[in-house]
Amino acid sequence: MEWAGGAGGVVRRHGATAVSAVRRAWREPGRERDLTVQAGKAALAACLAWAVAGWWLRAPVAFIAPWMAVVLVESTVYRSLAHGLQQLAAIAVGTVVATAVALVLGGTMVSMTVVLPAVLLLAQWQRLGSQGIYAATGALFVLTDGQVSLATSGARIAEAVFGAVVGIAVNALVRPPVYLRDTRAALKDAADEAERILSTVAEALADGEWEEHSARVWHERALRLGRLVDQARSAIGWSRESMRGNHRGLGAGGISRPGKGYDDALAVLDQVAVHIAGVTRTVLEIAHDDEAARTDLQLTGPYADFLRHTSQAIGLYGQTRFAETDTERPAHKALRDAVDELRRSLDELHRKLPGTVRDDPDALATHGALLVQARRLADQLVQD
Repeated sequence: MEWAGGAGGVVRRHGATAVSAVRRAWREPGRERDLTVQAGKAALAACLAWAVAGWWLRAPVAFIAPWMAVVLVESTVYRSLAHGLQQLAAIAVGTVVATAVALVLGGTMVSMTVVLPAVLLLAQWQRLGSQGIYAATGALFVLTDGQVSLATSGARIAEAVFGAVVGIAVNALVRPPVYLRDTRAALKDAADEAERILSTVAEALADGEWEEHSARVWHERALRLGRLVDQARSAIGWSRESMRGNHRGLGAGGISRPGKGYDDALAVLDQVAVHIAGVTRTVLEIAHDDEAARTDLQLTGPYADFLRHTSQAIGLYGQTRFAETDTERPAHKALRDAVDELRRSLDELHRKLPGTVRDDPDALATHGALLVQARRLADQLVQD
């Protein structure tokens, strides 16, 4: 009976997760609500396509229309249109080839052995992109129907066109998806994680409670920070694509496109990720040495102070740059004050740190490179 108890626990956990997602979708904007809206739009597109093709016109292959309508309610309006054209081309080619071969050869199995290899090779054509496989789908619809005729094949293509028009229209006109909120969230997640890493390292260095295991964990988190920045870069691309052909971005009350500010923020976070990876790698190398070597470097003073002020500046940068409304943005003066403190701590490092590594040229070069990165970071944090 243990397996039953375990299965019950899994069901309860997944049920709780589903209930939580439903509550978030109902309560506030977010990914859950976006997914719910897209699902509803796909269902609406299918119903509209079937109501016209199947219920009103009683088309011979009406199921093609709602099927096309569902698959073309995509993540962006631009993607719906681009994939719709590619998919229609693939279906049309597959349908025409299968119809011609079936009418000439007659037998279904014989026709399949000739048609499917040809259309599957055609599916690799670059112009069809990821939609090339629908050439084989169109061919199979013809070959498995039993009765092959020009009229039925023509109706299939017509129904596919109609379903595509319905799916694209619903996606473009009914609350077309926009991913600006996801982009802000991705950028802010990267900034928040950078702040947490530096704050943790600074606190540990100041207290003198750090060893190789902790330093290795910090460095692994710093490397993952680079992946968060990459996710933010991808989110910016999605945001820009979602605004192409999107009426919600038009007019005085429209949603603004992600502009140069997003690129500037991404450049800063790239620099932050590189800087933090360098800092944590240096700390890890020091922690790997013996206690005497660690004490000689005296990182617990000015270096911990520098990391603490860097963390505060990055946190304020995230709050200022990635707030959803202007009224929620804290004053820029707080960020500038934090950067002034960061520069002060940098000056302190310039004065004290070289003396601690005077007899180690490699260490001096490493710390010098980190100081240059930190100076650039301080300059970037106050750019508008």
